[in-house]
Amino acid sequence: MKTSERVLSSLEALGADGWRARIVPAEHIRDLEASLQGSHDQGLFDETFYQERLTVFSFAPPESLPDARSLIVVAIPVPQTQVVFHWRGEPRPAILPPTYVAYGRTRERAQARLAALLGGEGYRVAGTQLPLKLLAVSAGLAEYGRNNICYVPGMGSFLQLAACASDLPVEDDPWREPVMMERCQSCTACQRLCPTGAIGQDRFLLHAERCLTFHNERGGPFPGWISPTWHNALLGCRECQRCCPEDKGVWEWVAEGGSFSEEETALILGGASRDQLPPAIIERLRELDLLEDLGTLARNLSVLLEAQVLPG
Repeated sequence: MKTSERVLSSLEALGADGWRARIVPAEHIRDLEASLQGSHDQGLFDETFYQERLTVFSFAPPESLPDARSLIVVAIPVPQTQVVFHWRGEPRPAILPPTYVAYGRTRERAQARLAALLGGEGYRVAGTQLPLKLLAVSAGLAEYGRNNICYVPGMGSFLQLAACASDLPVEDDPWREPVMMERCQSCTACQRLCPTGAIGQDRFLLHAERCLTFHNERGGPFPGWISPTWHNALLGCRECQRCCPEDKGVWEWVAEGGSFSEEETALILGGASRDQLPPAIIERLRELDLLEDLGTLARNLSVLLEAQVLPG
């Protein structure tokens, strides 16, 4: 068995929770950069969205591994997380989609597992800052849905991605042009049900500047054209996953994320700073990765509670 195949097999075996992975030559970093730059040059990205979301990537080899020869991208199954906020005498559940809770810890776990595995083979790994969906789809690990979300067989879109560079040589190259799932060719469920019209009929690329996820991850007031009734998650949006046939088998996969009392909920809604929050609340918010932008959390939670939106 080739070294890269043995590494993939060992990595997926170590991930008893169903990890999947692909290895491609590191030279494809240039292809990732060219793809994003080409779309930008064609005017396909709203400039505000581009500057805020797509200029954070690094398309140079990691400083700690300038002789990188491969990229390893990993998909890890992850559920939705339900958090209960007690408000006005009632428990009010709110959902965090799979891509939010513990994303940083997931990447660290993947890198540590890869470092241990490849270290035993005499190779090194280093973290990367690459567009992970594009990498996963181009590497043949995943496919795009019509909604531009990343899908992996057996996981649907309930997953998190991680990637590392390595000095492991690659014998085969599975790189391909990004593809949309075959099922999407005849299905327009997400396009029809997207509340903001972000999934257009004019092109495959999402109109990300209209996506509810883009706006409820940002600070400040919501644009006036966004209806409060469209909100369905504490962060992000789940409407295109809720209706997707590929997610039918995983839609009910929900992990419990704890709860906040009426008094604790009031503190969050009132815009309390980190210094004003009791340690117990800080710890729960940190576990949920909700501690970094308390203003955005307070705004989104307020909309959910006032609209009486419950997960379904």
